[in-house]
Amino acid sequence: MKQVTNDLELVQYLSQTRGLPIDEVTRLLDEMLGFFDETCEQFVQRRHKELQQTGQSNPAIYGQIQKELRQRRFVAPGLSERQIRRIIYG
Repeated sequence: MKQVTNDLELVQYLSQTRGLPIDEVTRLLDEMLGFFDETCEQFVQRRHKELQQTGQSNPAIYGQIQKELRQRRFVAPGLSERQIRRIIYG
């Protein structure tokens, strides 16, 4: 997980504007940045497992993943179902 404690200005700003203790702001930022550190491949694999657990079929899962990729912060190419399967199964 990334550490943001070196960005003291941001931590202090958020602490002051939100009324939160500095250690809580630091922890929140670390968790948030850790969440967004996920690569496209990691995201696809994680979401496939999560959606499988809900009982969805793979074609439905692939379509859902395609939609979600367009909303993520990383720049992801438009992946076909075949490319998604290759990321998941190799």
